[in-house]
Amino acid sequence: MLYSIATVCLSGTLREKINAIAAAGFRGIEIFENDLITHDGPVSEIRRMVEDHGLEIVTYQPFRDFEGMPEPLRQKAFARAERKFDLMAQLGTDLLMVCSNVNPQALGGIQRATDDLHELGERAQARGLRIAYEALAWARHVHDYRDAWEIVRRTDHPHVGLCLDTFHTYSRGTELDTLLNIPGDRIFLVQMADAPRLSMDHLSWSRHYRCFPGQGELDLGRFMTHLQATGYGGPLSLEIFNDQFRAGSAHKTAADGYRSLVYINRTAEARQAQAARPLPDVTPPAEIQFIEFAINDTEKQALTTLLQQLGFHHAGTHHKKAVELWRQGQVNLVMNLEPDSFAQRYHQQRGVSVCAFGLGCQGVEALVERAALLGYPPLHGNPETDTHGIPAISGPGDALLYLVDEAIEPAHWEREFVWHETAEPLAYLSRVDHIATSMSHEEMLHSVLLYRALFNMQGTPSVDVSDPGGLVKSQVMQTPDHAVCFTLNSSQARNTVSGHILDRYAGTGVNHIALQTSDIFAMAERLRRQGTPTMQVTENYYDDLGARFSHLPDELLARLRKYGILYDEDGNGVFFQLFTRMFAGRFCVEIVQRQGYQGFGVPNAQVRMTMQARELVQ
Repeated sequence: MLYSIATVCLSGTLREKINAIAAAGFRGIEIFENDLITHDGPVSEIRRMVEDHGLEIVTYQPFRDFEGMPEPLRQKAFARAERKFDLMAQLGTDLLMVCSNVNPQALGGIQRATDDLHELGERAQARGLRIAYEALAWARHVHDYRDAWEIVRRTDHPHVGLCLDTFHTYSRGTELDTLLNIPGDRIFLVQMADAPRLSMDHLSWSRHYRCFPGQGELDLGRFMTHLQATGYGGPLSLEIFNDQFRAGSAHKTAADGYRSLVYINRTAEARQAQAARPLPDVTPPAEIQFIEFAINDTEKQALTTLLQQLGFHHAGTHHKKAVELWRQGQVNLVMNLEPDSFAQRYHQQRGVSVCAFGLGCQGVEALVERAALLGYPPLHGNPETDTHGIPAISGPGDALLYLVDEAIEPAHWEREFVWHETAEPLAYLSRVDHIATSMSHEEMLHSVLLYRALFNMQGTPSVDVSDPGGLVKSQVMQTPDHAVCFTLNSSQARNTVSGHILDRYAGTGVNHIALQTSDIFAMAERLRRQGTPTMQVTENYYDDLGARFSHLPDELLARLRKYGILYDEDGNGVFFQLFTRMFAGRFCVEIVQRQGYQGFGVPNAQVRMTMQARELVQ
């Protein structure tokens, strides 16, 4: 299939859009009418720019309010079509995308629409052109792809075919099995779009919330399976209306668009006459093997104190670099002060922060190949200074995601570090539960696609959480076994906790690191004995907790209140949460105890954000 994208997806001028589309690896482009109208040059220049960038115009679109119009509007519609045919000849494209009529004056009737499309097909054939007919979800009469197909089928014209759009199909909950009965050669164009599941009118949903495949919640994989069964081999194109895309970087958005088509079709399209290459299958990461901090000497002293209070011990020191490993249970934290390292460059840009994660993986070679095909270029360190040999990719906020091959022996810790003789004390904390990151909404969509397309991670439905400064959108990306979990938080309100963190990091940054314990009360008592500040919780929270969970013993409620521990339940079990105060106003450590519970304490999120908001203004 030829991968294509509509110019409406991107920000910038038409020149900038064409450049970004070509750079991302697309071979096809849909020229959206508004982009042509607002272009400050002749149509011939658009054709020349497209051809110079090695692109093909797969369609000119949209042609609106055509079929079913009463006279004299019907003849006016055909006159408009002839003008568009003239324009298409100048552009060098043979396909006009006609969307079903939304005009209040449009008349219904399958046969009436059939007659109009047949006559348009006759006129198109005389000009060597084709028509692709699409059912709009909000059209006056034809808003179902099955009706659009019936019209195309009855038209029985070689120059009239069907345009399928996943958003219009899924937004109305239309069944997909009818697609299996449509011959692939009668489908002239397929437009792909994902979206979150929302309850709103179809037009507003479409115009503001579409996103690339893999970034939303629609089952596009099933659509692709059905589409491939038809034998369709034409353009696979993106048509995305999204406020963030049209305000963000055209190059970054286009790159994500190309990745999304590779991901959903499981094949990297032919580039530079090379054969198309299927995405290799990969196993999701097995663990977060380490978390690396970029810090300076002063911050190291404060972080060392916090880690010691949490029960971590200094387990090893790099044999060549100013890098320390702190460990407890299966949790490995790395403090990197090595001059002229990635960590220190990251620190110069963002201050004290998490700059890298190590993901324990199987089949790293396949992961590296998959990353390259998806357009996530694998990064390798300087062989003169980085002796670990671990490949990485750039993740959210440009933090590195190291792909640690768990099959290599000895492990990189044994190769790289000088171990201390100090015996490990009793481990209160066992493993990394999840990592929460604050980011812009554009970065959130970028991150969702990365985790899903590269690592086969799954997304939970996004939720809106109330913060004193506004709403925060939160979504979890996790492996099927929940061994690796990232919670992604974004807000357009600057005064939310997420907004403050973005300001302090000058971009995306970690909000909290959640670590599992088997005895949260023992951990809380340890922190209290050492005078470690934890997040304050209001008395009203515990009064409400007792009302919500009336079965909780008074003794347990008293212990929760004493230590400032949050509590929740779901159908699988119970959940305890305890937060340290914010470190440098940027991130905190969350201590969690799970007893069958599968969620992430969403009912407590508003309390946590409110308390952290108070910390940030103190």
